[in-house]
Amino acid sequence: MTNSYSAALLIMLGLFLLGGVISFAKQGLSKLIITAMGVCSALALASGVMRWK
Repeated sequence: MTNSYSAALLIMLGLFLLGGVISFAKQGLSKLIITAMGVCSALALASGVMRWK
């Protein structure tokens, strides 16, 4: 397990945003919002994984 709570928080944020992307896509909302949330999710997950050490 990690001692870095910020890494865990970033990973949880990325997964939360990913769930929002899936939900918004099922509802058929704006592609711009889905794309922006997807990019933010990918950035949060990537930064969380890179801090995981």
